[in-house]
Amino acid sequence: MSSGHNSLFSFLGSSVCLKNFSQLNGRKWHKERCPNGNVQKRCCNTRCLKWPCVRLASLSPSSSFMILTVLAMLFPKANVTAAMKVTSSGPQTIQMAQGDPVTLDCTYTSSQADIGELDIEWSVVSPDTTKKDQMIISYTGGRKYTHGDSDLMKGVDFTATDPSQGDASLSIASLTASHAGTYQCKVKKAPGVDSRKISLIVMVRPSVPKCWVDGGEAVGEPASLRCRSDEGTAPLLYSWRRESGGPIPPDAIQNTVTGELLISNHSVSHSGVYSCEVSNAVGKESCRLNLQALKPPNRAGVITGTVVGCLLLIMIVLIIIWLLIFKCNWNQHDKEFSNEIREDAPAPESRPTSRISSFRSGVAYSQVGQTQNEHPPSTNTSYSTAKYDSRFGYAV
Repeated sequence: MSSGHNSLFSFLGSSVCLKNFSQLNGRKWHKERCPNGNVQKRCCNTRCLKWPCVRLASLSPSSSFMILTVLAMLFPKANVTAAMKVTSSGPQTIQMAQGDPVTLDCTYTSSQADIGELDIEWSVVSPDTTKKDQMIISYTGGRKYTHGDSDLMKGVDFTATDPSQGDASLSIASLTASHAGTYQCKVKKAPGVDSRKISLIVMVRPSVPKCWVDGGEAVGEPASLRCRSDEGTAPLLYSWRRESGGPIPPDAIQNTVTGELLISNHSVSHSGVYSCEVSNAVGKESCRLNLQALKPPNRAGVITGTVVGCLLLIMIVLIIIWLLIFKCNWNQHDKEFSNEIREDAPAPESRPTSRISSFRSGVAYSQVGQTQNEHPPSTNTSYSTAKYDSRFGYAV
């Protein structure tokens, strides 16, 4: 500032020598104090006349304001050095994909008035205003310090080797979902201080989609081309285009949200190679399919085959039912026949239980044998087959 500035500020609040106020605009004031309230013989502006000296015991607020206004008008180009300032002007919201590197810009400038120790801090701003922000890395006293956990700090560092040279930008080598958040860069060098916030959004790229035809490719029928991606951060946008055979039919309906391309009346002119592209803010992928135009099957033959098949099925069911009924009747008849045989059979004699009875029966057998020897055998001999009776435990 000039010596005139210093002299005027030194006179504020005390007796000063000024020209008539109506003549101050565009003129300078006297360099020296007027002794005893008298105007000195010299003036900074040689063209000015000798104005009477105005002695002020003290300046009122309105007078001080007027003096400062005059100073601003007389010296509009006075040099005022700026304090600490963050100069980065990049976007304050960044969308990046997982696995990509990113740099959060934070360049700064300082002034000669900033004489304190340089202090740089990077922190993650807490969404809850009642909680403290999480500091992740800092630079003070010429040394770098890390404060975040190991997962968050993996691949996180200052971009510049020496952040004190005006570049406090932060680099992250490979983004993960845990890196998403609002970051704040704060640069301090007393008495100057400034900061900048950057919102980092970490997204997932869409995966390679799958393309297929839903329903069929018959001529005259509706054909629905489908496209779907299993991974990717929403919103995902789908777009179909025709690679061969001309543009997409004008009557086709395309849904960019579900990924469907609907052709209401398929024809040979609609056949060709189609591709579907899915995209979001950080990436895109695509798939292809070949849409054919197949002739519809013979409806009369289909109807005839269906009727014949139904009749055969009915006949098979009737045969199975008849066989089941026949088997049940046969089992019932066999049981009745067995019961009739048991009722007609005579009861067998009781077995001998003593020696006397055994001896008598032996004699009887001998007599019978002798009698049989006396008579010649008959040519008409009949034999009966013995059957085992479970009630007595032997054959009868």
